[in-house]
Amino acid sequence: MCRLDHAGVGTIQSDTMLGINYFTTHGNLEVAGCHEMRVLIADEVDAECPAKLRAAGFEVHEKFDITPQELRETIGLYDVLVVRSRTKVTRDVVESAKNLKMIGRVGVGLDTIDVKAAEAAGIKVVNTPEMSTVAVAELVMGMMLGLVRKIPQADASMKNGLWEKKRFHGSELSGKVLGVVGFGRIGRAVAERSRAFGMSILVYDVVVDEAALSRVGGVRVPALEELLSRSDIVTVHVPLLPETKRMFNDAAFSSMKHGSFFINASRGEVVDTAALLRALKSGRLAGAALDVFEHEPPSTPEERELILMPNVIATPHIGAQTGEAQSLGAVLIAENIINAFKTL
Repeated sequence: MCRLDHAGVGTIQSDTMLGINYFTTHGNLEVAGCHEMRVLIADEVDAECPAKLRAAGFEVHEKFDITPQELRETIGLYDVLVVRSRTKVTRDVVESAKNLKMIGRVGVGLDTIDVKAAEAAGIKVVNTPEMSTVAVAELVMGMMLGLVRKIPQADASMKNGLWEKKRFHGSELSGKVLGVVGFGRIGRAVAERSRAFGMSILVYDVVVDEAALSRVGGVRVPALEELLSRSDIVTVHVPLLPETKRMFNDAAFSSMKHGSFFINASRGEVVDTAALLRALKSGRLAGAALDVFEHEPPSTPEERELILMPNVIATPHIGAQTGEAQSLGAVLIAENIINAFKTL
């Protein structure tokens, strides 16, 4: 038996999913038939994550600038891998991870992890979807206000020494129709906050929590096209799946109300960038706010042109970039790891 902390009176238990036996002693952990349990944190996370893991007896290595090649060459030394969105856990990485038992993603999306390869190898994949709900919802509300009141443009004008009060006529959120595409945790949080602004809520999703829908006074529509045609502002909160990739294309944008606004803080690949650019240039859309892009950082001519448009608010995927969200994610992923290897 290898030891992660001091020995003491405890009990032998097992986890068939992880393929280990473990011995709990006074809240600390020993693992049977293996080396000391090692955790590789490959992306920068809040300090609470490594602190909690070390306190629980794990050996933690922090390598925030590890390259894909270095990851493949060294991953076999570790039992747990912690990543954010920078590090891509490909099939090659999984196949090199001879001792890996768990991958922890600090964040929501798992599109940077080959989950099928991990599951086939018996590696458990966990994430922290709860961490970013409030942060992303609040960013979306800020984007809404920025779009309808032209706040970024007015700020830029002031910084250029101008006083163009008459130029910046905007509109109010109150009385407008918000179309929420994807009614999961973040979609619901946005709807709740928008309701407080006096907006009407339309919802489109495959599965809808009817109790949550009732709480926000929302109405579920059966077809995406209906939501798009009735909404003054459309906000997208769907995962990246084969069914959602580029779901916002020319046909979708042509269904939107003339002069409406579009917000995406989910995944960049759910939007056809060129189609969005055409919708903005044609005047179909009055503006857009984007926190995510098909390529990150944006690299195509269409993406660069989109970002430079005066009626586009662009942010570099900062949805979860609040101190509160990062701290919560660090704590949650550490607890997920600890709980997987011992009973509390």
